[in-house]
Amino acid sequence: MQHEIRIRTARSGDVEQIAELNAAMAWETERTQLCLDTLTRGVQAVLDNPAHGFYAVAENDGQVVGCLMVTFEWSDWRCGQFWWIQSLYIRPPFRKQGVFRRLHEFVEAQARRRPEVCGIRLYVEHSNHTAQHVYEHIGMRLLPYRMYEQKLPR
Repeated sequence: MQHEIRIRTARSGDVEQIAELNAAMAWETERTQLCLDTLTRGVQAVLDNPAHGFYAVAENDGQVVGCLMVTFEWSDWRCGQFWWIQSLYIRPPFRKQGVFRRLHEFVEAQARRRPEVCGIRLYVEHSNHTAQHVYEHIGMRLLPYRMYEQKLPR
């Protein structure tokens, strides 16, 4: 089934749908139940403060069917900014139809217009071979890094 998909930058009216997709992604990938109130406030914070990043959404008939968030990391090595793709989720009925490819093309086009952007990165679960294949297919390459985290009390 082919869908009419439109890619655009998220706006304030998309907050609840983006939060819903992020909650679905957390459950599907990590079996983690996120607090919807906290998640909604987190999404709203990105939309309210462009320094945090931005969301790109895939829309079909007025419904957000996929989204990703871009955040920024300064690289002193390259004297440039990496854009990190995060919170990527496509509703299951819309998968394998090029929705991520279109979202990525949208982000890449915006990044190429900004001379300070030196690259686009993302991270992926070790066992998510389907996603890894997709990322390699669009021209991304595997890096030799591992990711570590230290959580701080809030």
